[in-house]
Amino acid sequence: MRIAVIGTGAMGCVYAALFAEAGHDVTAVDAWADHIDAISRNGLRLDGFTGDRVISGISARMLNERLPEAELYILATKAYGIADAAAKLNAETPPDAMVLTIQNGMGSADILAGGISSDRILVGVAEGFGASMTGPGHGHHTSMTRIRLGEYGGGETARLAEVTALWQGAGFPAEAYANIDQLIWEKFICNVSLSGPCTITGCTVGELMADPALWRMALDCGVEAYAVGKARGVQFSYDDPEAYVTTFAAKLGGAKPSMTLDHEAGRRSEIDIINGMVPKLAARAGLDAPVNRAVTAIIHHREKSFT
Repeated sequence: MRIAVIGTGAMGCVYAALFAEAGHDVTAVDAWADHIDAISRNGLRLDGFTGDRVISGISARMLNERLPEAELYILATKAYGIADAAAKLNAETPPDAMVLTIQNGMGSADILAGGISSDRILVGVAEGFGASMTGPGHGHHTSMTRIRLGEYGGGETARLAEVTALWQGAGFPAEAYANIDQLIWEKFICNVSLSGPCTITGCTVGELMADPALWRMALDCGVEAYAVGKARGVQFSYDDPEAYVTTFAAKLGGAKPSMTLDHEAGRRSEIDIINGMVPKLAARAGLDAPVNRAVTAIIHHREKSFT
């Protein structure tokens, strides 16, 4: 299948590498010129969880160039780039091509649906998936538990089964779900519990858990988000968000959320669709989310100094 990965940062590199190794025609699309140049000249190097090798044969082009013609577009950009990507997808891609959006946080698929036909959209949730960039053309893969896939509008379809089989064939532990919204929310609870708190404290997940006061703050972030989800009618698979987050976080040890890595590199984060989304959704449900609001304010203050 012809696949274009839009946003070949840490996660996108893994997607591009494994699909290319499985024999698919893959194009890596990114705004980082040195990265695209390195892939074009030397191939894409991926090390870590799935071994250390260089994958050749991946086409690479800049995001400001016209998008390649593909059957599946995997949107792995940061959430703040989705609106621009949606406009580009709408203008430059076949109207029947599938678009799979796979980001952290809440609301990415809705933003995408504001720019392209919602019938084209599938949604992915990466669970227990860790990756980072070592340098241009070089990604590091640390972990991978599960890729969950679903239709934006819900339900089970033939194309969802086809795309799920595609991911499985490339070595991903992928599963199709009729109610992807539930899974997005369950990951969201973990994201808000770890991303903002780790970033404002500079802690790894393990260090955050080891400090009772900081861990209480982290759990409160998750509890606030859980209350909002319940108010919106989300059918969670659990009724104790603190236990759920604790079990999830205990597996991560010395890992740092991508938001923390962004700040360490002086990059803008996805705070607005993670911790920053909780107060917005809370207000619509007649609730409050003071801990997430405070965490978001601290992150916004820090990012004023970023270039």
